This record gives sequence, C-alpha cells and structure tokens, in this order.
Amino acid sequence: MSDMISITESKLQTHEAVCAQRYETINRQLENGSARMTKIEYYIWAVLAAVLLGPGAAAEFFKRLIGL
Repeated sequence: MSDMISITESKLQTHEAVCAQRYETINRQLENGSARMTKIEYYIWAVLAAVLLGPGAAAEFFKRLIGL
C-alpha cells in the first residue's frame, strides 16, 4: 500500500511541475497579447481620427508627428 502511495505522490509532483510550466507559458502569452492589443488600440484610434477629421487633417498631424 505504501508503494502505491509513493508512486501516486511521485506522479502528482510531476504533474504539478508540468502544470506550473504550462501556467508560466500561458501567463507570458497573455502579457504579450496585452501589449499587442494596446498597439492595435492605438491604430484604431488613429484610423478613427483620420476618418472623422478627414485625410487632410490626418496627413498634417502625421507630418507634425514625424517632424516634417
């Protein structure tokens, strides 16, 4: 009986280690995805401003942004 318990504990420890690695990977991917979503959000705001203000105003803003 104690052999069965030690085998089960060994398998459980291995399982916990593998799950911990998976959770770290998932958290890293979520953090990377959050950064990408922030970037996409800025692009959406820029396109919205260009649509609302017109292409001329958007072009002037872009020129000033890059220093022309």
